[in-house]
Amino acid sequence: MSVARVTEIIASSPKSFEDAVAIGIARASKTLQNVTEAWVQSQKVSVKDGKAAEYRVILKVTFILKD
Repeated sequence: MSVARVTEIIASSPKSFEDAVAIGIARASKTLQNVTEAWVQSQKVSVKDGKAAEYRVILKVTFILKD
């Protein structure tokens, strides 16, 4: 039997929400071991001069704790 933990992270990208998610997962995987899944809790866009300037996501990342 394993025990998992969930942590919340915020990631951003100037390209897209999908890119922000990929950046967040990649960064979380550098620090956390055994990352098994992530889900997007929320999304928002910062706007500059009437255009999307930055895409931000709040991710819940699940990882398995070592025995």
